[in-house]
Amino acid sequence: MHPNQAFRKATTCENAEFARSRGFGILAVTAGGAPMLSHIPFLLSEDNKTAEFHLVRSNPIARALNSPLQARLAVSGPDGYVSPDWYGLDDQVPTWNYVAVHLTGEIERRPQEELLDLLDRQSAMFEDQLYPKPPWKTDKVAPDALEKLMRMIVPCRMRVDAIDGTWKLNQNKPAEAREGAADNMKAYGIGADTALLSALMRGVVE
Repeated sequence: MHPNQAFRKATTCENAEFARSRGFGILAVTAGGAPMLSHIPFLLSEDNKTAEFHLVRSNPIARALNSPLQARLAVSGPDGYVSPDWYGLDDQVPTWNYVAVHLTGEIERRPQEELLDLLDRQSAMFEDQLYPKPPWKTDKVAPDALEKLMRMIVPCRMRVDAIDGTWKLNQNKPAEAREGAADNMKAYGIGADTALLSALMRGVVE
């Protein structure tokens, strides 16, 4: 997380809701060597205490889960390059604005019998966002095919011990400079979802 506390004023609830709504992140663990990373969709519980996900059985992280492991789940939001010319101030330098939330805790492999329920709840979360499309459900897959696919993945759970966030949105600049940067971010931004980033820089999500 960024050390400047100006960028870390979001509450635990705000950070958790961002992570929950995003539902996708980078899982990082260290087990006897270089950190292992995996890009995963996940479900964060309403009480913010657990994150559930599945891994391909051949994933090195899954193979390392003979016992629980300390892990961090990094969830990224919009990001973009900020040109110093956009502030309308002298003696400025380039930077990069972004939103990121980290969930830290211990992950474990769960019993295989929990997998189908996890898949149903996970697909429901995202399918609901596609309304009015009729939701896809696992019962649309032939039982033999579903069983074969499920043998390839394993259910996992993280006990979430800490939630931290960085919302680097030029809070350390005067309001007029931040507005100017937000205008240019929306018009010319380079990065991921710069229109949303621009709105967040203004303090209002449009």
